[in-house]
Amino acid sequence: MRMYRLFRAERTSVTLALGIVLALAGIAPVFASEEDSTGAVYVLTNQTANAVLVYARAANGTLHFSSSIPTGGAGTGTGADPLGSQGSLVLGEWGHLLFAANAGSNDVSVFAVKDSATELKLLDRVSSGGTMPVSIGVHGGLVYVLNAGGTPNIQGFYVEPSTGHLVHLVGSERSLPGGAGSSPAEVAFAPDGDTLVVTEKTTNKIDTWRVNDKGYAEDGMVADSSGATPFGFDFGRGGVVVVSEAGPGAVSSYEVEDEEPLELLTASLSDTQKADCWVVVTRGRFAFTTNTGSGSISSYQIVRDGYLTLRNPVAANTGKGTAPVDMALSADGRFLYAREATQGVVDGFRVGRDGSLTLVTSAKGVPAGAQGVAAR
Repeated sequence: MRMYRLFRAERTSVTLALGIVLALAGIAPVFASEEDSTGAVYVLTNQTANAVLVYARAANGTLHFSSSIPTGGAGTGTGADPLGSQGSLVLGEWGHLLFAANAGSNDVSVFAVKDSATELKLLDRVSSGGTMPVSIGVHGGLVYVLNAGGTPNIQGFYVEPSTGHLVHLVGSERSLPGGAGSSPAEVAFAPDGDTLVVTEKTTNKIDTWRVNDKGYAEDGMVADSSGATPFGFDFGRGGVVVVSEAGPGAVSSYEVEDEEPLELLTASLSDTQKADCWVVVTRGRFAFTTNTGSGSISSYQIVRDGYLTLRNPVAANTGKGTAPVDMALSADGRFLYAREATQGVVDGFRVGRDGSLTLVTSAKGVPAGAQGVAAR
C-alpha cells in the first residue's frame, strides 16, 4: 500500500515523483509563471486512429498548428458530440502529464509533456476497466476514469512514479447509481482531492464519493440536479462546484462537503441560451458555459459563498450553427479556448478582468467527430 500514500503526499513530494517520470522520459520539468504565458492547446481527434492535435500558443493567445501525436488507441469518430462528455482529454496537475480517453478501444493513453509544451511523449496505454471511457479525473498521482458504455462505472488508477505508467487500483471499480441508463458526462476531483463527482445526464443526478487515504472511492451519495441534464462542471473556491444543465439552458452551483450530499446554493439560473453543456471556472471568479444550440458562450460571476449571477448571456457569439462544445482555460487563466464542432476550428478568447471575452484566434484543422480540449 505504500504507493497509495502518494495520493495524500504534500505538493512537493508529488512534484518530485512526477519529476522522476519526466527525467526518465528525457524531459526537464519547467513550472511556468504568469509572465511566461506561452504554452499549447491540445485537441483529441477521437478518430478511428486516435491522436492528439497540438497547437502552439503564443503570448498573445494565438494558436499555430504544431503536430499530431497518435494515442495508440481508437476513438469513435462520429457526430458533433460523439462522447457526450467533458474531460476526455485532461492535463495532470502542473501540466506535465496528459491523459487521453480512447473511447473506441476502451483504454487510456498517458503522455509526458515536454518543457516546450508542444512536444509529447507517449508513456503508457492501459485498459480503462470498462467500456467507452469518456472522462478522466486527476488529482496528484491518483486517476479515475469514467466508463459510459455497458454498465457505467468509475475505475481508479495511480501513476507509477518511476515510469509514468497507470497502475490499476485493485477493487476500485464503482458502478454508477443510475445504472445502464445514466449516460454519465464527467468525473472530476474536488480541489482538495477528498471528493469525487460524477454527473448523470439522463437520470438528472449528481453522484459523489468520499476518497479515502488509499485512493478508494467510498460512501457514495446521490443528489438531485437542480435542473435537467446535468452535464459539465468545474470547481470554484471553497468547495463550490458549478454545473451546466443542458435541458433548461442554465447553470447551478453546489457546496461540496466530504461526508454530506451536495448542498444546493444557486438553483437553475438561465442564460436564455440553448444546450448549455461545457463549463469552466476562472480562478473562482467567473464561470463560462458553451451553448451548443445557440452558437454562443455565456458568462456567470461567482459571488459570495459560491452563489452565481448571470453576467452576460452572450459573452461571445461564435455564430448560428457553429455548435461550440469543449472548452479549456490556459494555465494562467488569461485565455479561453472553445471548439466549434461543425466548423473544425478552435477559437481563442482573451479573458478580461471583468470576465469579458475578446476573440484573438481561430485555428483550423480539427476533424469532425473530435472530442476533448486541454490547454497549458
